[in-house]
Amino acid sequence: MEIENKVFIITGASSGIGKATAHKLAENGSKVVLMARSEDDLNDLKIEIEKNNGKALVIVGDVTKTKDFDNAVSKTKKEFGTVNGLINNAGLMPLSFVEKLKTDEWEKMVDVNIKGVLNGVAAVLPELKENNSGNIINISSMAANRYFPGGAVYCATKSAVKMFSEGLRQELAPKYGINITSIEPGAVATNLTSTITDEDIKEKMEEMQKMETLEAEDIANSIYYVLTQPERVNINDVYLMPSEQQ
Repeated sequence: MEIENKVFIITGASSGIGKATAHKLAENGSKVVLMARSEDDLNDLKIEIEKNNGKALVIVGDVTKTKDFDNAVSKTKKEFGTVNGLINNAGLMPLSFVEKLKTDEWEKMVDVNIKGVLNGVAAVLPELKENNSGNIINISSMAANRYFPGGAVYCATKSAVKMFSEGLRQELAPKYGINITSIEPGAVATNLTSTITDEDIKEKMEEMQKMETLEAEDIANSIYYVLTQPERVNINDVYLMPSEQQ
């Protein structure tokens, strides 16, 4: 698919994978809608993109709130005329051992990692159906494929995203030409681990961070690869790991 002049909403766009993806798509002619809670970071990103002759729209919003997503779609259509795709990137990873009973953190992960994805799909789907085309890319994780210590709840949320993506693909791709992809990275050099409060997990993460992890740009490149395939091609899953990660 040619992505020039296509319009993509990117959640969690203020940093990490979302930010790198916004740059990658804008550099290749897409119009990017930057959605996150941090207005200052989004505005800085918009300036960076526009300095390189890209087009970007800032929308401050919380993926756990359906009205914020509805507002994002409404403003996107007003500014750019349509929506061609969604990159559901926003996520949290406050890993902890279950016996610590950090239930508030569990609920936040479910709200952002699962409900946030559902809210995004519900908001953009009517427009994609009307266009009879489009892409929904959900950022899952290698955690959808295997458990790791302290990741019981996180792995469960990412498994849900992976399976939801497959259900979407089977329901939407044949009928409406909407392609669906689950991106499943291993360890990435982002601020995702900053939400961890379990001291036992922090020690384990310090060991993992000694290896060379993936960079956010690596995930952005995989998203670009997915989006630039012919419309007849649906990339179901992209499972990528650091070469050093077991």
